[in-house]
Amino acid sequence: MPPLLEDIESQWEESHLQIAGFKTVDFTAERGFVLSFWGGSNMNNKLAEMRSRLIVALDVSDRNDALKLVEQLSPEVGAFKVGMQLYNSTGPAIVKDIQDAGGNVFIDLKFHDIPNTVGQAARVMSRKGAFMYTVHAGGGSKMLQAAADSAAEEAKYFAAPRPLSLAVTVLTSLSQEELSQELAINRSVAEHVVALAKMAKASGIDGVVCSPQELDMVRAACGDDFLIVTPGVRPRWAAVNDQKRIMTPKEAIARGASYIVVGRPILKAESPVEAARKIVTEMAE
Repeated sequence: MPPLLEDIESQWEESHLQIAGFKTVDFTAERGFVLSFWGGSNMNNKLAEMRSRLIVALDVSDRNDALKLVEQLSPEVGAFKVGMQLYNSTGPAIVKDIQDAGGNVFIDLKFHDIPNTVGQAARVMSRKGAFMYTVHAGGGSKMLQAAADSAAEEAKYFAAPRPLSLAVTVLTSLSQEELSQELAINRSVAEHVVALAKMAKASGIDGVVCSPQELDMVRAACGDDFLIVTPGVRPRWAAVNDQKRIMTPKEAIARGASYIVVGRPILKAESPVEAARKIVTEMAE
């Protein structure tokens, strides 16, 4: 028997995903996400759950191009990632533009600076109503804690939803050779990712961004209530491009990803809507 809704909700105060047997419950329904119960066999519910876990990377430079994609894809996906390309091309107003068009916004600017500076940037993320935002785990525990604490304080002050703080571990474009020879890190990619994830959790960060290849180890090290957002996901029918540590959507979900991020396979498709639907179906298989 699935647990009663009131019993589930009483266990968490913030908008986190709890993963149990890779079935999820999302408590951010007020922000457009879907509540799914354990053990449900209804395929429509399963597809709705997977849509809420698909994030589209808006890797474009033009405001109109971005908003056209948001208009098309809002019913098909859970959120839109705004990275440095779009944010720096159009300015901060693009966040509100996407929100006004019905999209949740994941602001992926990967803050990496002294703790005070990153803390102030995290406050801005709260004021902008970001769904998620990123900091670099390499900034250390004091920087991570400043981000998490500042975002929470600002959200509380404005009586607004708290954005989810995510720590970027090792970029999916980095290989083992580059990590060892260029960055002089003398441990495996997986070991380094897990170490950064454990530090992030201890610092109050909600989750990490890591490649699919490290999913199992991070989940085992950090537990089921820790978010794992996974780029480097390519459906079976898409080109690999410059990603080196990749996995299919189905595999990433099965191995414990909370959310997956997909860009070019959707953006470059003849029909972005159909591409998103194909990915959601693959996630639900």
